[in-house]
Amino acid sequence: MVDLKMHFLSDLVKKPILEDPFEQHLNIHRHFYRYSKGVFIGPALKISKTKAKITMKGAHEYEDLILETVANTISNSQENFEIKGKLITSSDITNLISELGLNWVLKKSTGKTKNYKADIVDQINKDLLLQIVDAFREKCYLLLSYNRNANCKVTTKKNIPQPSKRKVEDDDVSKRIQFCIGMLNNTDVNLEMMLDLAVPDFKSELPNNWKSLTILNNYHIDQIVIPTNIKDSRLVRIMAIRKGKMIRSVEIDGDLIEKQYSIVV
Repeated sequence: MVDLKMHFLSDLVKKPILEDPFEQHLNIHRHFYRYSKGVFIGPALKISKTKAKITMKGAHEYEDLILETVANTISNSQENFEIKGKLITSSDITNLISELGLNWVLKKSTGKTKNYKADIVDQINKDLLLQIVDAFREKCYLLLSYNRNANCKVTTKKNIPQPSKRKVEDDDVSKRIQFCIGMLNNTDVNLEMMLDLAVPDFKSELPNNWKSLTILNNYHIDQIVIPTNIKDSRLVRIMAIRKGKMIRSVEIDGDLIEKQYSIVV
């Protein structure tokens, strides 16, 4: 199994108070650019299992975890399979794409939002896919789909949804988690690996016979530290540090467990 960085939320659970988030923890910090002061709905993930398979349904910002989890279950690491989708990034990462041996063509957007996109149709193997997920975590959103068989496939939408403006109590979780769906075989090894990646902080509290669990992440930002000596307003927003709380909850077959973390991101 390839040694991977954790999903940004699992990373944040391990170390909720980040030192110099912009310079040293961009893989986490970038997920908080858009937040001002207030209460915000973060990404959600639903995991359900039958005897044969595990289904993961995630909102945007969980697609990398789903991609990585399902890819990890592929037994032949060198066998090529087709992937389709889109890469979206705010910076020109042509060099990184080339370093990975890919011929994906980045195109700069013409709209107000400055970003780069690549449409992807490619043949790839497990090891390279895991390498790509890892390499692109700091700067990109990788919206990929592939289908090896009924118990090894990922389907991701090709456009990033607008951030939710709903209040936490009005959240439409079932709609949001249709963004990325992954299927994998239900084996002890796969289950263990998936729980390590998705819910390391709740794993020990889960009952053995659970059928379905939903992970919610909400943010309470109560302080924003603005960088000094920066005049570019876009850069100020990007470099600003957010302080507050992350409320993580897991609903397991109707029961709820909640944890709170003081965060500096």
